[in-house]
Amino acid sequence: MKRALYAVPIFMAILPLAAQAPAVGNVWKADDLKAKGAALTAKLDAHKLATQTLGSLGPGYTTLVAHREGSGEAEWHDNAADLTVIEDGECTLIMGGAIKDGHSTGAGETRGTSIEGGTEYRLGPGDVIYVPPKTPHQMVIAPGGKLTYWLVKIPAPKP
Repeated sequence: MKRALYAVPIFMAILPLAAQAPAVGNVWKADDLKAKGAALTAKLDAHKLATQTLGSLGPGYTTLVAHREGSGEAEWHDNAADLTVIEDGECTLIMGGAIKDGHSTGAGETRGTSIEGGTEYRLGPGDVIYVPPKTPHQMVIAPGGKLTYWLVKIPAPKP
């Protein structure tokens, strides 16, 4: 049931891509994404995260594959939404609430240690997440866990 709640905003977020997508299009095969995720294990940073940009889908749209072996910081994006598909592994997504110990990490970007008062969603392969702009969110990975996902950064609509 929770997955169905995200269908409408996801399709509304993707619709502008059709007008701005490259003329040739893009195809990312599941096996290729899985291989890219596996290759990222050797490139983990201090936050136990590694990413590889796959390309642009038009002005302001970026897609990447990411691999985590540790929980991410709490995040807030003023000017972008996140559309994510879990490829491999599991996490708990905390969405909503308030970011604890928030600090700016760039224009319109805030990070913090955790989220207070958010809703938790247990996620695994095939699950789809849509996080609107200006929404606190955090991926929590269990100790010893791993997570690989595909992400599209979608620019927030201009007022």
